[in-house]
Amino acid sequence: MTAEYQMNLPFQTLETASPEGKAVLEKAKAQVGFIPNMYAGMVNSPALLETYLDGYSRFRNDSGFTSVEQEVVFLTISRNNGCGYCMAAHSMLADMKSGVPAEVTEAIRDGRDIADPKLAALNTFTNKMVSSRGLPSKADVSAFLAAGYEERHVLDIVLAISVKTLSNYSNHLFHTPVDEMFAGRAWNAAA
Repeated sequence: MTAEYQMNLPFQTLETASPEGKAVLEKAKAQVGFIPNMYAGMVNSPALLETYLDGYSRFRNDSGFTSVEQEVVFLTISRNNGCGYCMAAHSMLADMKSGVPAEVTEAIRDGRDIADPKLAALNTFTNKMVSSRGLPSKADVSAFLAAGYEERHVLDIVLAISVKTLSNYSNHLFHTPVDEMFAGRAWNAAA
C-alpha cells in the first residue's frame, strides 16, 4: 500500500545527508550493517529516523517479549497498516533471525488464524490495539492476560505500534522500494 502522494525528497546516503542526518545514518548502519532504503528516506527528517531507531531498539531490547513474539507484533502491525516494505523485511527477519515458525509467519502474511494459542492471542490483541486506536475492551485485555501476558505488555505493544507507525507511514509516503535482501519475501496488501 502506498499513498496517492509520493514524497519528492531524495533517498539519502552517507555522502549526501546533512551532517545531522549522516550521524543518524552512521548509527543505523552500525545497528543493522547497511542502510536500508527505508532509512534513506526517513533520514530526510533526522529526528524521525533517530526516534524510530531508538524506539525500535528499546522494543527489541526491553519489551519483555521473546524474539518470536516481537516479530509477531511487528508483522501484525505492518500487515494491519498495509506496509509491503515492513512485511517483506520482518518476514525475512522472522525466517532468518527471530526463529518464528514458518506457519506463523505465513498465517500473519495471509491474514489467517495462528494455531499456537499464545501467539494467536498476541496477534489478536495487537490487531485490536491497532484497529481500536488503543481502545481495547475489558474483554480484549482479559483474553490477552489470560494467554500469559502481563499489563506491561500492553504498553510494549503501544511502543511497537508507535515505532511501526513511523516506518509504515514513511514507507507509504516514499513508496519505498523493497531492498534486494528482503525481495524474496515481498508482500502485497491486495494479496
